[in-house]
Amino acid sequence: MIDFKSINPVTGMGVPVYLEGQAPLVDRDEVLRYAGIASKEMRAGLGGDDPLDELYDDVMEQCRGIFSYRLGYRHISLMKDVGMSSSGYDESQAAAAGMSGMPLLAYFKRSKNLMKSLSCCDEVIVFAATVGAGIDRLIKRYERNEPARALMLQALGAERVEALCDMCEYELRSDANAAGSKMYPRYSPGYGDLSIEVQTEMLRVLDAERRLGITLSQSYLMSPSKSVTAVIGLQR
Repeated sequence: MIDFKSINPVTGMGVPVYLEGQAPLVDRDEVLRYAGIASKEMRAGLGGDDPLDELYDDVMEQCRGIFSYRLGYRHISLMKDVGMSSSGYDESQAAAAGMSGMPLLAYFKRSKNLMKSLSCCDEVIVFAATVGAGIDRLIKRYERNEPARALMLQALGAERVEALCDMCEYELRSDANAAGSKMYPRYSPGYGDLSIEVQTEMLRVLDAERRLGITLSQSYLMSPSKSVTAVIGLQR
């Protein structure tokens, strides 16, 4: 999946790659965890019938075919010596080197946690993944009159997009290892001190609205809601 020769020496960017993912296997325990529900073994000690089994199975059947697994990523140089300084992204310096248009690096620089994670890295993979808007419509339909069903739908959607990200990360890591590179765990906006505002630039460099159908609200929330953006560090 990763073309390690794809980064343009002038722009510092590789060509965006877009994929239609296959549906990962559903992890029932993860769905229940996202719903804040104890495992079946723990619930068994409470006695009585367990209505969650029926609800879970019903939701799984209801969501058959509703998810669309789509992702995109871009291989980007960190350009530590050009356009980056202790005070952040220097647009004029970057423009002089023909490397303007990458303000997302400024957001990375503002995050001490992320920069610590990327301290050994030469490049990053910026990616976005989504399972589509169908689950959002179902959640909205039931959130007022059937909150338990809406909660299970929310949990299933969260598990689906995280499973897609895990599958993508596994494939990227396999490519990196085969090329003799080390890949670090993904890091998403909103985690630690990385501002969710960086999603504006992450989605822009991925052309995510046109290619993946992901848009951003004024409060930086993604639509479809079951979408994820992340940064993955690469060390040659």
